[in-house]
Amino acid sequence: MDNLIEGQSGANRPLFQFGEQQTVTAAAIPTGQLSLSGPAEKLDAAHWPVRGDLAHIRLAGRCFVPHYAVPMERVVVPCGAKLFALNSKDAEVREVLGGGAVFNVLDIAGDWAWGQVGEDGFVGYLPLPALEP
Repeated sequence: MDNLIEGQSGANRPLFQFGEQQTVTAAAIPTGQLSLSGPAEKLDAAHWPVRGDLAHIRLAGRCFVPHYAVPMERVVVPCGAKLFALNSKDAEVREVLGGGAVFNVLDIAGDWAWGQVGEDGFVGYLPLPALEP
């Protein structure tokens, strides 16, 4: 499914629509242009939603990666879940999340979701069954 919206033009044209809920417009990007003003910052992977191939859209212009993603808000299942540093159950556990915690998904690959707890929590991987549909 292609989430690009056709039709209107200009800065207030919705760029993406997620279901019936949220749209992102070009006006949401502060300058309307994405550019770096210097070297990309090295940010702590446990606290900033950026990795070599992908970053949260709010880091555009601050970090250079091939792709930026708008988070998809999900909720952790009632029994809770472990947030892992890597997409493996043998990896370091960064945090144990309680049921109902908000997890902002930025990428899904295989049986894992990569993202951030809330807006400023730990970044890591959750098994997909740990998230409400």
